[in-house]
Amino acid sequence: MTRRPLVVGLAMATSLTLAAFPVSAGLDTTTFPGGSFPLGAAAAPTKTQKSVAPGIELYNVLAGKSTDGYTVTILMPNGRDHGTREAADAAAAAVEAAGETPSVQPVVKPQVADAPGKEYFAVRVGLWSLKDKDDAAKTIKTLKDAGIRSKLDYLGDDGAQTTGPWDLRVLTVDSRTFRGSFAASLGTSVAKRETTSAMAKGALAAVNGGFFNIHTLPALRGEPVGVSVVAGRLLSEAVPGRSALVLKGRTARVTELKTAVSVTAQDGTRTDVKGVNRNAGTDEFVLYTEEWGAKTPANDGADAVIDANGKIVSLRTSGAAVPAGHRVVHGSGVAAEWLWEHAWEGWTLQVTTTVTDLRTGKPLQLTPDLHVVGGGVGLVRNGRIRVTAKRDGHDSVNMVLRRHPRTLAGVTRNGSLILATIDGRKPGISVGANMIEAAQVMRWLGAVQAINLDGGGSTAMVVGQKVVNQPSDGRERAVGDAVLVMPS
Repeated sequence: MTRRPLVVGLAMATSLTLAAFPVSAGLDTTTFPGGSFPLGAAAAPTKTQKSVAPGIELYNVLAGKSTDGYTVTILMPNGRDHGTREAADAAAAAVEAAGETPSVQPVVKPQVADAPGKEYFAVRVGLWSLKDKDDAAKTIKTLKDAGIRSKLDYLGDDGAQTTGPWDLRVLTVDSRTFRGSFAASLGTSVAKRETTSAMAKGALAAVNGGFFNIHTLPALRGEPVGVSVVAGRLLSEAVPGRSALVLKGRTARVTELKTAVSVTAQDGTRTDVKGVNRNAGTDEFVLYTEEWGAKTPANDGADAVIDANGKIVSLRTSGAAVPAGHRVVHGSGVAAEWLWEHAWEGWTLQVTTTVTDLRTGKPLQLTPDLHVVGGGVGLVRNGRIRVTAKRDGHDSVNMVLRRHPRTLAGVTRNGSLILATIDGRKPGISVGANMIEAAQVMRWLGAVQAINLDGGGSTAMVVGQKVVNQPSDGRERAVGDAVLVMPS
């Protein structure tokens, strides 16, 4: 195939905007949104519908068509596929010296609600159709022989203009007719990862929850990155101000939260606890509950084991399990010294926990019907697209601009819940969505509040104990937590 400069792809990235879409009827009229799908060409999608239970409908939505192909992207010296103009020009010169024809293209990370846009540059070689993927791979070998690192890229992943296709599963839970409840689950323990379907046993439906910590010890990677409340118990502290899905009985809403935990010794001395059910840092207090499912850190720290009434039943060197029915206040460094001084066996150590809704300024009541799942990025607020990528820790080209599988949660004007998955990383089958596109989809579905949950290979929707979407890993991935739709 004759190679030619790339004429589609990242150069179209500036077409992504934050324009508000008209409010669709959505669940407010118990009908699925009509009209055009909000992504790609203006065309009505095809859909199939299945009733799951009273008030719960499952839709499979297909839209768009495949026209994207493959290209080869040059990796910059820092290993990234984009960089400054100077770095891109230098990479392009190396490609030319190797006898290939490069194309330097802008990569525009769009402006979001809390961060400006930014322009980078990528260097690419060639354009091949889907069926010619193997020919593209040969160019990678040629470049490697010349000492140039590169990778194969499917243009549908770019985040630039595309025709799709898109493959969605949408679960709607009508607040007026649904008689079950919503819940969250971290499976058998906080530390352990499990599949969504394993956590969904006994549920009518479920989707994977928020992001989990892949940067901690391997045995602890089920730990949520952000807030988690299960049955009224705070199991992971919030990253202050990040978006979350708050579930109480059969109600759901999206808001931003902060948490605070403190302990007060019997002698009246009080101190703040920085973490809940995670690995402890230097000179840090962390609270461990029996849901932790692992030992406390063996860091020469101290553990105050307390019963349900706050009585200290044991003061021990750290590195042991949390006894059933108890909690452990762990301290390392100077925090351990505080425990040795103020946490005597037989004394009390009262733990105070608050979870505050930052939109209302009021604390949540930690009752057994309260569940909270932390989101990755806020998408829609008060009916308008509002992508809070920087506040929520995901303001990067990869997270904002690139397309990935997505798991989304939203609430309509009448309080109904929408759970949606958009499959991705499947060239010719489904391209996924970037953050702004995900927000556009949720607006189209009728959400006036919406958040992005964990995505990529974690994206999974389970209905009737079966995974109904197509996870991009080829099988269901073990994740940190899940959102459950329960029969009662």
